[in-house]
Formats: sequence, structure tokens, C-alpha cells
Amino acid sequence: MKSILVLYAHPAPRHSTANKQMIAAAQSLNDVTFVDLYARYPRFKIEIDKEQEQLLAHDIIIFQFPLMWYSTPSILKEWQDLVLEYGFAYGEGGKALAGKCLMPVVTVGGPEHAYQDEGYNKHSLQTFLTPLEQTANLCSMRYLPPLALFASLRASNDGRLDDHSTAYSHLLTALRDETFDYEAAQNQPLLNIEELPILEGVQ
Repeated sequence: MKSILVLYAHPAPRHSTANKQMIAAAQSLNDVTFVDLYARYPRFKIEIDKEQEQLLAHDIIIFQFPLMWYSTPSILKEWQDLVLEYGFAYGEGGKALAGKCLMPVVTVGGPEHAYQDEGYNKHSLQTFLTPLEQTANLCSMRYLPPLALFASLRASNDGRLDDHSTAYSHLLTALRDETFDYEAAQNQPLLNIEELPILEGVQ
């Protein structure tokens, strides 16, 4: 059984119906540690040793956040800048995270078709998340494709949020219980929550 750390970053969580429901799904599971970074560090005074110890204690690291200006919220970038130190996460002797998994779980305001070459954002979501993928590579971690909820502001009205939150719970369960198909996941640009081909055996 694998241990999972969910690092959540949302500067205005009271406005996010989607993330509230997803958080509830994550917190309902055993062996999933949930951390709200803005709540823990309201003044951005990140405790590096504490965060590094928490990383060492978990096998799978989830970054859960809303895409903001095509990137992560600022505290998550600050966390990376401070916690993923040379000699700890990368560089000479920096193998503390080697073999662990990193996966983004992202809520996106715009529709999926906006994140295409011909869409108004001109690039795919995967392109905007390339810095996270390369961070995982540099830290010798296994990067998993993002689980994304597009048009998240409308998801509770059109019935997608319940399905997405259930799929998120199933995904975390599969990762925890080691029933997750990593090979199948690597062949997908996004984790397709509708088909759930990587969650075989999860009920």
C-alpha cells in the first residue's frame, strides 16, 4: 500500500465549489494526507525541514490547484523554490525523491477546446504544465499525466462534478492500493476520467 500526500493550493478556496467537493473525496480516504498550503502558511513562511520530512514519508505527491494565469498559484511555486533544494531533491546527493510519483490535479476555468493549438489559449494544458513535468524529471520522480476538470465553474451545474469527484477518489484509491496502471497512464496526455482505463478493478 502506498502513502499519498495531496498538497492543495488555492488562494480563494471559498469560491471553489469544484475543489471543495474534490477535497472531501480525498479526505475521506485512509493513507491520504491532505495539506492546504495557504492555510498552513498564510504568510508564506514555509518550513522547509517540515515539508521535506513530509515528502520523505509519502510515496505519491499530488499537486491539486486551479490553473491561474497558465501556471500554479504562487504559494505552490514558492514551495517548490524552497523545499526542492539542491542536494535534497536534485543535484549532487539529491536523490531523496527518486522513484516517487508526482501528479497534477488541476481545475481549469476554460473549456477543453480552448486548450488546443487552434483554441484561444493556443496551447494544450500539458504544455502549460511542462515545468512540473520537468521538475519531476530533474528530481528523478515519475511524472503522471494531469487529472483535469475543464470548465470547472460550470461543473456543478451540468452534472460533471459528481462524476469527477468520484473518479478522483477512485484514482487515489488505485494509487494507494497499487492497482493503478502506470504504463497505460503514460500513454495518455490526460487521465481520462470518463473511461477510467487505468483504474481497472477499482469499484
